[in-house]
Amino acid sequence: MKIYKTKTWQHITTGTEGNTTIFGVNIFDYEWNATGERVAVKDPLYGQDYLFPVYKVIINNIEYEFACGEFSNCVWGFYEYKY
Repeated sequence: MKIYKTKTWQHITTGTEGNTTIFGVNIFDYEWNATGERVAVKDPLYGQDYLFPVYKVIINNIEYEFACGEFSNCVWGFYEYKY
């Protein structure tokens, strides 16, 4: 029997405000549109649970979705929904 992976919110990077690259760009240079959804994630370093909002952003006419929030002052954690 095959076991299929399920999609989960996975940590993709932690970065400082104004200087974090995801999807090949500095994400702070783009407008984030809140979806109204919130997801439970875990800090990969300390294991602390968070409830972060989900955003959509358009980069080069492609829409991306991510969740993010501040781990500490000006330090942001970014998550992507993937396998």
